[in-house]
Amino acid sequence: MHTRLALLLCCLFAHPPAAHALDSDRNQPVLLEADQATLSDREGVGVYRGNVIVRQGSMRITGDVLTLYSRDGRIVRAVMEGDPATFRQRPEGKPEDVRARARRMDYEAGKDRIVLTGRAVVWQGGDVFRSERIVYDIARDRVEAGGTAGGES
Repeated sequence: MHTRLALLLCCLFAHPPAAHALDSDRNQPVLLEADQATLSDREGVGVYRGNVIVRQGSMRITGDVLTLYSRDGRIVRAVMEGDPATFRQRPEGKPEDVRARARRMDYEAGKDRIVLTGRAVVWQGGDVFRSERIVYDIARDRVEAGGTAGGES
């Protein structure tokens, strides 16, 4: 039987998820769906497994396993793993979504960035970056690619 957990997390991150995302995204609730969840308030860790989907406004992240790390009731880090894990969000003032996929996506709330590793690809319109490691600075809408493969544009 396919069981889905639907959790409404109004305060997933200490800061808005993206300084340059659509203004309406910041005001939307964060929705998290998964087949299974294991939560430990004492350790500040939540692990969500199976068909994981995180949504907030135009942002959508999918993967197989999501691990959330919290401190004082606020998420400080989120790691999505999958084959692949995917990310999509519409930046403010841009006609097309930023899209990404990788085996692992590591979001650090304090730095407002996502580090993608393992066959990482980030694209928007005709710009495509491929590498084993890509850093997407959400606040600056900037991509840094490094590792064994370079970027294409």
